[in-house]
Amino acid sequence: MTQTADTAKETKPELVTATIDGREVSVPKGTLIIRAAEQAGIQIPRFCDHPLLAPAGACRQCLVDVAMPDREGNVRPMPKPQASCTMEVTPGMQVATQHTSEVADKAQHGIMEFLLVNHPLDCPVCDKGGECPLQNQAMSNGRAESRFVDIKRTFPKPIAVSTQILLDRDRCILCQRCTRFSSQIAGDAFIALQGRGAGSPGRDVHALNGSQIGTFDADVLDFSHESEVHDSAIPYAGPDGAPGTTVGHATAPVGAAEMDTSGRPFSSYFSGNTIQICPVGALTSAMYRFRSRPFDLVSTPSVAEHDASGSAIRVDNRRGKVVRRLAGNDPEVNEEWITDKDRFAFHWQDAPDRLRMPLVRDQATGVMHETSWSHALSVAGEELARAAADGGVGLLPGGHLTLEDSYAWSKFARTVLGTNDIDFRARPGSDEESAFLAAGVASTGLGVTYSDVETAGRVLLVALEPEEECGTLFLRLRKGVLAKTTAVTTLAPFTSRGTTKLSADLVEVVPGGEAAALDALDAELVEQLSQPGAVVLVGERAAVLPGTLSAAVRLAERTGARLQWVPRRAGERGALEAGALPGLLPGARPVTDPTARADAGAIWHVDALPAAPGRDHRAILAAAGTRELTGVVVGGIDLSDLPDPNEALRQLGAADVVVQLEVRRNAISELADVVLPVAPPVEKAGSFVNWEGRVRPFGQVLTSHALPDRAVLRDLAAEMGHDLGLSTLAELHAELAEFDPWSARTPAPAEAPGTAATAPAGSAVLATWRLQLDSGRGQDGEPHLAGTAHKPVLRLSTATAAAIGAADGTRVRLTGPTGSLGLPLVVTAMPDGVVWVPEHSAGSAVRGQTGAGAGSVVTLTAVEVAK
Repeated sequence: MTQTADTAKETKPELVTATIDGREVSVPKGTLIIRAAEQAGIQIPRFCDHPLLAPAGACRQCLVDVAMPDREGNVRPMPKPQASCTMEVTPGMQVATQHTSEVADKAQHGIMEFLLVNHPLDCPVCDKGGECPLQNQAMSNGRAESRFVDIKRTFPKPIAVSTQILLDRDRCILCQRCTRFSSQIAGDAFIALQGRGAGSPGRDVHALNGSQIGTFDADVLDFSHESEVHDSAIPYAGPDGAPGTTVGHATAPVGAAEMDTSGRPFSSYFSGNTIQICPVGALTSAMYRFRSRPFDLVSTPSVAEHDASGSAIRVDNRRGKVVRRLAGNDPEVNEEWITDKDRFAFHWQDAPDRLRMPLVRDQATGVMHETSWSHALSVAGEELARAAADGGVGLLPGGHLTLEDSYAWSKFARTVLGTNDIDFRARPGSDEESAFLAAGVASTGLGVTYSDVETAGRVLLVALEPEEECGTLFLRLRKGVLAKTTAVTTLAPFTSRGTTKLSADLVEVVPGGEAAALDALDAELVEQLSQPGAVVLVGERAAVLPGTLSAAVRLAERTGARLQWVPRRAGERGALEAGALPGLLPGARPVTDPTARADAGAIWHVDALPAAPGRDHRAILAAAGTRELTGVVVGGIDLSDLPDPNEALRQLGAADVVVQLEVRRNAISELADVVLPVAPPVEKAGSFVNWEGRVRPFGQVLTSHALPDRAVLRDLAAEMGHDLGLSTLAELHAELAEFDPWSARTPAPAEAPGTAATAPAGSAVLATWRLQLDSGRGQDGEPHLAGTAHKPVLRLSTATAAAIGAADGTRVRLTGPTGSLGLPLVVTAMPDGVVWVPEHSAGSAVRGQTGAGAGSVVTLTAVEVAK
């Protein structure tokens, strides 16, 4: 009889019993000695061991005395101490740690003495000083005095592994945590352990260097290459201080898009995790190096705001200024890993263009000037009341808000302005997406989880690049792939780097043909998706691919696979739950249902709510441009995300009244009538709802006079004669809890599959998506992080490139309805007649520069041949 997945999960693991320091412990078969000791409350020192990395036994600090039963059952001691991080507990085993064994204690003291032989005594200036496992364990498990009297080994330092990560090799203890993370977790050829033993003295015998961690750079690691040419423009330091070059010990050729902007081999999106897990100060961050000491920091648990992962982080501030962010430990979500964007991109919250005081436009001169809150709220209230009574007001809150702030926007729209013209989508969307979200996503609670995708068996990705759009999801998928508990298939125009690292099967599609491809999946894949646990993950980009969401629903219905929507922004799922859509109230209540409106009205203590479905973001902007809508309230919107940024700016400029709630001044601020500054995430408490539907609360990190959106809207409502309530988070949460999920849902109408456009000679169908590190405003103020971003390139198939006379390295110009952009070509295995460019990278803001979006037909011209 075949065992089901549920039955397998319920099967109890086989237990083995052993004795550790005289205590009897029973643990699941396969448990390492060091883990069993932890469960028994016994501490064993370690450096290389990490619960999320495969055992290495590299540092040997965890040596213990072990005795095991032989075939006759006689317990016999092993001849020498064993590494407890690599040895599994077996029945009848007897383990003596340093607490009860002089042998183990002496062995650990000896290992510590070896580790400290060449380790520099620079703890007072080391970034790890004060939170260093080596420092701590040298005191608890080391000698009181050193017997080493010779000169310590030194290396030129630091090596710039990337623009963000710096390496001090003389501090490194060769624990290999960083290299194991890079290969086992992130899957990036980032850094490696190279060399052997202690090396050849003076490097004069066979050019052999000792074991050391380094980049894939021959000069840095002192490997000789006769053809090598030094490039002083690359700021690498070689072993003798000479500039190094990026020559290869990479495992494969490095493509143009995989180089960072300094010309080094591609730096991982997850490289900052190596700093955090390094047990010494060998790996440091360029932006934090020598900035602070751990005992000067105030730490606050929080949640990352850059994508829909909901990753737990720790925010450290010093004297009221955030100086670093670390990964939090949350086994259900991000485990102990975060992206570099979550770790390093936080200076945007205190950028020089940060709004500190309200701004009001002088109607006589047209000049914006700072004013008091009372004056700004008075002007905004009067203007919005007039606009609401005239042509109406539309609201565009953006997709970066907390659940609480989105709820305040939703309530303000309905109860104060009397409109359903509200849409959180500051990006391309569609009516099909609105219906899909209302019918199958809003208020469905915790759906597919990280654990589910890790053990799904088969995961199908539709219009989704997890490594670029949801980094933590990518890591959990990769974990499942490596454990062989899941396999991935993706619908995409080519095999991306992330797809390669997931060992994913590619279903090659031309943009616009995704729906047809879903309806025509081969029988084997359909059978795999019909197995228990299978998951279909659909990204927000599916909104602009006609019929794709409907086809995904049909696929889920005929296979039984679980379907989950994965937005890119942190606030989109929360905004959906809060009813910040034109046809939806909180709790997935349709605005067209009288019972749903009456229920919401009772909670909000209003007699009637607007009944007609509102305009979506496209219609709101169009109505503002023709002055059909008199006013617009705008939240955290980046114009570059909108379908047509230039047209959106013109449309907002045509409105009679524009009121903006924003953290930083931007292009919309220059045409607004009133700008009301609001608090960034670091200066308020709230919750994000991640792609799983999991609520992720976080606390306020910094004390600030800045107000969250909900407080600004509450004060603005009071100025207009309405009591919005929501004075405290407790009051808001209590009110939001009354909106239990609405059960009477109308299934989303099915859309016919779209048809991929046909590109004539000299043109191609555009494919595009945003890269994780690009030109987004959330990454402002971080040049070290920006240096590790992918270089923007243009991708074409061999045949399509040849048809326009282009080859690898040729600069190709892509021309759309409103303009053009030029990028170097990387010939890629992909469908003929398709071109890919990044959506919003430096030099490739494709919608703003060309007016073209995914699925559009664009013109291609080879303008420059590479030398």
